[in-house]
This record gives sequence, C-alpha cells and structure tokens, in this order.
Amino acid sequence: MSSLLKPFSVCEGPCESCGVRRGCPGSAPHHQPSSRRLAAAARSYAARRNLAAAAIGGRKLTHPGKAILAGGIAGGIEICITFPTEYVKTQLQLDGRANPPRYRGIGDCVKLTVQDHGLRGLYRGLSSLLYGSIPKSAVRFGTFEMLSNPMRDHTGRLDNTRSLLCGLGAGIAEAIVVVCPMETLKVKMIHDQCSLRPRYRGFFHGVSEIIREQGVRGTYQGLTATVLKQGTNQAIRFYVMNLLRNWYKGDDPRKEMHPIVTAMFGATAGAASVFGNTPLDVVKTRMQGLEAHRYKNTVDCAFQILKQEGPQAFYKGTVPRLGRVCLDVAIVFVIYEEVVKLLNNVWKTQ
Repeated sequence: MSSLLKPFSVCEGPCESCGVRRGCPGSAPHHQPSSRRLAAAARSYAARRNLAAAAIGGRKLTHPGKAILAGGIAGGIEICITFPTEYVKTQLQLDGRANPPRYRGIGDCVKLTVQDHGLRGLYRGLSSLLYGSIPKSAVRFGTFEMLSNPMRDHTGRLDNTRSLLCGLGAGIAEAIVVVCPMETLKVKMIHDQCSLRPRYRGFFHGVSEIIREQGVRGTYQGLTATVLKQGTNQAIRFYVMNLLRNWYKGDDPRKEMHPIVTAMFGATAGAASVFGNTPLDVVKTRMQGLEAHRYKNTVDCAFQILKQEGPQAFYKGTVPRLGRVCLDVAIVFVIYEEVVKLLNNVWKTQ
C-alpha cells in the first residue's frame, strides 16, 4: 500500500538509468517516452492513489464480494417482510383489464383475497420472488460497488452524477441477469391464481410449464420495459441516497450513519423512484402477464393502455407500490450497511 502513496514524477533532464536525454536529437526515437503513455500512467497512478487514500483516511471501500453477500442477505429478508404489498399492487394492475373490475381498491383487494384463500393468499407467488430477490440484490450491490469504487475521490466520496451512472449500470445488470425472468414468472403465477381454474401447482411446476409451452423466451417477456424500469429505478435510488449521504456527512466522510438515518434516506430514495417510474412498472406488468400476446411490443402496450384506459391507468397501484417500495428500500439499505460492517470485522480486504 505504501508504494501506491509514493510521489509520481517524470524527470526532464538526463536519465542516468537509460542514458537518454528527452528531446536530444541524437537519442533513438524508440527510447523517447510517449506523451500518451505518460498521461495514461499518470491517470492510472491517480486512480490507485485515490483508492489507497480512501481506504486509509476516508470512507472504507466495500469489496464487491462483500457487496454481493450483503446484498443477497438484505434482499431475502426484505421480500419476506414486504411481499403482501407487492401482491396487492400486482393484482390491482392486472385487474385494470377486467370489465367490470373485481376490486374497488386496496382494502377490498386484501379483504377478498383473505376471504377466498386466507392470510396465506397474500403470499401467493412469494417463492418465485424470493428466489429472485436474493440474487437480484446481490447483483445490484455488487455491480454498484464494482463500478463506483474506481470513481471515488481520495476520501472515498462519490459525486452525485457518478452515483447516478453507477446506479443505472447496476439496474441494467440486475434486469438482464435476474429481474426480467423472475418477474415474468411471478406475474404469470399470480395471474394464474386469479383465474377460475389455476393451472400451476407450484413454482417449479409453473416454471416447467411456461418453458415447455413458450421456451426460455417465455421468461423474458417485457425485457425492454424491465431494463428501462430497473435502470431508472436504481439510478434514482442510488442518486438520492448518495446525495443525502454526502449532505449528512459533509466534510467528514468517516462520519457514521445511524440505522434510523439510513432508513429515512432509503425511504426517501424509494419514494422518488416510485413517482419517477410507476408508468414503466405498469407497462412491464402488462407485458409479463398471461395476456401479453395482445401487445406487439412495449411501445404498443403503452399506446393501448393510453388509448383504452387513459393516462391515469399508468399510475394504477401507485399507493400500494409507494408503501412497499419505501419500506423495501429502507430495509435493504439498513440491512446492507449493517451486514457490510459485520463482514468488515471478519473478512479483511485491502
């Protein structure tokens, strides 16, 4: 580590080790240092110096491996707590096509579900989302730390613009690797349970039937909408979270954040993402439902919703989603930060 902190210098005069003088007519051209090489070396050194300084005197950088593990744990705990609100949100969005709609609102949806299936009915489809939530959060936080670590300054501080870009990258990665196939399965299974004659007897039976009938492509319906939704989701959340964190810590990057403060900042970031991309979430849900064949593509789906149901349809399920997402993001960030602190004590990394 100490070698990274040595000053970087370029001699302008004779170099005794190689016997070449810069700019001397008699020197061999292939010995002349290239200005591009010098600039690249300087940039590389500056990046290493910032990482080293951040690890020593500023915010401790989070190893991507720790981020993957902590993110997976946080995602699994969070989804077990908040799934009923996700279930209600999905039901209200899918109910928009019914004529007349079955549910009169959030309370009515909960009441009818409990009457028909008991309290366990609010957890229908949990298995598919649980299997996806753990790797989703793992990919999200692992990608974010991997992208953001080289972009931090010498104190470990990440500026807001770069946090937006890193969040966007994390959202796109989780959408392609995990979210799109798992969300498609979740929506199809919830939709199937609402039909008069449910076909799927469980998660694995549902997966096998969907793949048998539609192939792997059947689990990647609405990929464009999912990438747009997750990319903007995480860009907004990490941007707002980083903005609030930088404001709170001020000039002291080593200042600790109490879990309550982290939860408040996380809930604020979650609320911002809900109002920013609920229309994309509605389109994504429609594209992944059992009647997705009605739409040619994502744009056609959005156009038909606007034409047949009006602009207000793009904000169906906003209230239950708002409650779920605020709680979701608050829980995830709190658990993630606390697990990382624990891992720092038992898993030593540079």
